[in-house]
Amino acid sequence: MPAVDRRVDPTFHFARSRHDRLGRDRIDPEWVEAQWARTDPCVVVVADDAVAMDGSTLRLLTPDAAPPGERAVLGAADGKTYLAVLANQVPQELDPTPIRQAGVALDAVQGGLLVHAVGLGNWHRTHPRCARCGEPTDIAEAGHQRRCPNCQAVHFPRTDPAVIMLVTDEDDRALLGHQPTWAEGRYSTLAGFVEPGESAEDAVRREVHEEVGVTLTEVTYAASQPWPFPSSLMLGFFARADKTEIDVDGREMSDARWFTREELNRLTTNQQVRLPGVVSISRWLIETWYGSELPGRW
Repeated sequence: MPAVDRRVDPTFHFARSRHDRLGRDRIDPEWVEAQWARTDPCVVVVADDAVAMDGSTLRLLTPDAAPPGERAVLGAADGKTYLAVLANQVPQELDPTPIRQAGVALDAVQGGLLVHAVGLGNWHRTHPRCARCGEPTDIAEAGHQRRCPNCQAVHFPRTDPAVIMLVTDEDDRALLGHQPTWAEGRYSTLAGFVEPGESAEDAVRREVHEEVGVTLTEVTYAASQPWPFPSSLMLGFFARADKTEIDVDGREMSDARWFTREELNRLTTNQQVRLPGVVSISRWLIETWYGSELPGRW
């Protein structure tokens, strides 16, 4: 399996959060109110599928110029505190840009701010009521909680752990799969959600066996990536198979194949195989195994 240098930050997008989330400050209502009274550009505007952009950087608005929406404090970086408006729609005059497209252009600080805001926005949008009593809840702690005025329950943003894995065999071939809903020729690493009472390593073994019938020996953690589309945390692994016979389940996977490095390079060069986009941890896992960048970056 590929060796991952733990001293080096992974090179894929959203891999590290560079901003201080100001957990001690955002619990103070007066401090939060003062942030929204500022006059400098500090507000990021996101919706469920877009973010306001200014060329290749996040567009920052003054609080009084921001559109309607839930309000949140994201945190501080480079001496500046950033806020967010979690809107239903990004106004056209703010150059709304698809989240994944924007993510490719942003640096580590702005990429972290983006996925933080998107994750909060998706949670607030889909969890407006109390899971205990059903009453509408109120936003609290600068966007990082919802509280029920009826039963006093406190709700926190949801994050769903998922595993994503690059499986190799004794010949160091990589196992990639094709889902039925994907365009012809698209292949990626296998992935799936962690179930209750299950470790991440056991989820890797279960998902690979369920989807393609392959059993594993070694499972080694590599890196993680927040993926708030809508609420996942991708836990990346490398794994070794102890048999190579493939039996796809026909539901999650319609095809799966073992690729040598030479085959994958040739097929991606000829555009017969399309890999995941460069913003994803899946692409990073594949290229870490391969040893360099592969053709077909998008």
